[in-house]
Amino acid sequence: MEHIKIYHSCTIPYLDAEIVLEGPVPPESLRTYTMHPDLDAFRRPKEQFEALVEISELPEGRIIAARLGRQVIGYVTFHYPDELERWSEGGMEDLIELGAIEVADAFRGIGLGKKMLRLAFEDGQLENVITFTTEYYWHWDLEKSGLSVWQYRSMMEKLMKSVDMVWFATDDPEICSHPANCLMVRIGKDVPLSSVEQFDRVRFRQRFMY
Repeated sequence: MEHIKIYHSCTIPYLDAEIVLEGPVPPESLRTYTMHPDLDAFRRPKEQFEALVEISELPEGRIIAARLGRQVIGYVTFHYPDELERWSEGGMEDLIELGAIEVADAFRGIGLGKKMLRLAFEDGQLENVITFTTEYYWHWDLEKSGLSVWQYRSMMEKLMKSVDMVWFATDDPEICSHPANCLMVRIGKDVPLSSVEQFDRVRFRQRFMY
């Protein structure tokens, strides 16, 4: 299938400078950037930066970035689900995972996450895919945010709803292991019914839970 990548960028004022929001960032541009040292939620910044470059090189992969100068201060990743996860079992070419969203500590609270997400969906470039994200409470920065599990869950749900992602039920054991965990999904308007039905089969292994 065709993976449509339409580059967009915009700027927002920040102190006496500007933050650039852009994406999908091509790998040749991404390689010239550096990673903010606080972007360590998933792995060490250097390793995470290498992972971002690898994702940007994938046909379906896309990196949406926020940067100050040449330094990445926030990012969102989109890619096929890991082959070891349930979500890859259907072999769906039009199922894309919103894998990670992270903003450096000093730049939180100014809406970068929401702005990056909205940029990712500009010009209908994800209307031919089902986009999903799995939210697990153990990935949330509860300590630094000062939020409770349920406050953080509410914040993440509002963030995903800003691009029309909605809560979907599933019998996935990891998601079901804690009531704050959830599956959020956006079905593009050009996705065929056959793909929606295939995704339903992936979401539920136990058919009686439909």
